[in-house]
Amino acid sequence: MKKLLTAFVVALLLPLTSAWAQEYSDGNGYTTIKNPVRTADPDKIEVVEIFWYGCPHCNALEPLTQAWKQDLADDVDFKYMPAVFGRGWLAHAKAFHVADILGVEEQLHSDLFHAIHQEGRRLNNEDDLAEFFSNYGVSEDEFKKQFNSFAVNSRLSQADAKIRAYGARGVPGLIVNGKYLVTASTAGGNNRIYDVVDYLIEQERQNQ
Repeated sequence: MKKLLTAFVVALLLPLTSAWAQEYSDGNGYTTIKNPVRTADPDKIEVVEIFWYGCPHCNALEPLTQAWKQDLADDVDFKYMPAVFGRGWLAHAKAFHVADILGVEEQLHSDLFHAIHQEGRRLNNEDDLAEFFSNYGVSEDEFKKQFNSFAVNSRLSQADAKIRAYGARGVPGLIVNGKYLVTASTAGGNNRIYDVVDYLIEQERQNQ
């Protein structure tokens, strides 16, 4: 009797498991990148968020990103990658790279979104951004030195090349292990993006 009951429960659960496994597929939840892009660490599952500080959708996603990062597994490597899809995006992309180089990105990333979208500050030129960075212990001279540095320009070029390789054409976009692109459109809204990302991470774990 016990064996029959177990078999019955398994029979009930199998269709549910299959349905969950088929919930997402190429074109439904995510888009498969035609030519996978090499990740920084092959021993990790890389997740890259392509964003722009001036994007209201990226701003809306940021609290979800921060919450998701709180329980990040050891085998997952998360990175932000600023995009430059328009001329007005460049200063914000450079600001991110300056913050990363100077070790203040974790402190100011969400604050910069808040300043632009909640406080209504433009922060889209070198002088305004230098003033903003001063709140995080970065002098104006140091900020401007890095803002126009070879290191920042090199990172911009590298990011642009990767974003083109990903086939991303808008923000926000999440790249999972260089193989999959997840957007609000493919996932069915910002609130479902990380459901799809988690699904793809698990798929990558099973394939390793």
